[in-house]
Amino acid sequence: MILKKIDHGSPEYLLMVELRYRLLRKPLGLEFSELELENEKQDILLGAFENQILIGCCILTPIDSGTVRMRQMAVREDHQSKGFGRFLMAFAEETALALGYQNLIMHARDTATGFYKKLGYHITGEKFEEVSIPHYTMSKQLNA
Repeated sequence: MILKKIDHGSPEYLLMVELRYRLLRKPLGLEFSELELENEKQDILLGAFENQILIGCCILTPIDSGTVRMRQMAVREDHQSKGFGRFLMAFAEETALALGYQNLIMHARDTATGFYKKLGYHITGEKFEEVSIPHYTMSKQLNA
């Protein structure tokens, strides 16, 4: 597996958008807006590849000088529960640390909180609805 940053607008980025749409948006009847995708130019786009096939991705969005928000975590259905998500999260944390961020936060789907808890994340607030489903804010202090 190869873990790497993805350039906005590249062919790999288009694969990333397609994977996120198929796994995260389409089941909810949602689309990406042009503005959403345009705003991702400011983000850190990460992908996991196996045999040149995108198997997982996530986005890091800077919040302030010490905090980055992880969003749009997606792993292909046929690669879930095989450790690829853990590797991608470790890469996201390493990338955030290398860029000087000490705290990683996210809006985790209710169904994914168990996965993130196993990786050391903590729920930091009440349940809320986002993109029509329950979420929790979760965070982790990153250590160098």
